[in-house]
Amino acid sequence: MEENFDGLKVMVIDDSKTIRRTAETLLQKAGCTVITATDGFDALAKIADTNPDIIFVDIMMPRLDGYQTCALIKNNSAFKTTPVIMLSSKDGLFDKAKGRIVGSDEYLTKPFSKEELFTAIRQYVKS
Repeated sequence: MEENFDGLKVMVIDDSKTIRRTAETLLQKAGCTVITATDGFDALAKIADTNPDIIFVDIMMPRLDGYQTCALIKNNSAFKTTPVIMLSSKDGLFDKAKGRIVGSDEYLTKPFSKEELFTAIRQYVKS
């Protein structure tokens, strides 16, 4: 069954071009509008302009990491209800716990599957 997330705005924040491109391709095929950002600063500048429905953020990034980015998003009253999904190549308990502390809604381990991406969207956006 093909997913249909027409009109959904999804932000993908990752310093890896491969990850951004992979996520963007999968999400666009499902009808999403995808906004990509290379790091936290880039993302924060774009969030206010685009008001995404859900945000996927990589943990390990230069300048502003995923935890800091998530905390800044969740501390902003305009975006604190926006679901933030952490992406990490490590699936350690500590990372998941730290993600929860800064307010992330979910945690996906890279490489993630199309199914994991869509399940997160269904769970947090398509209620």
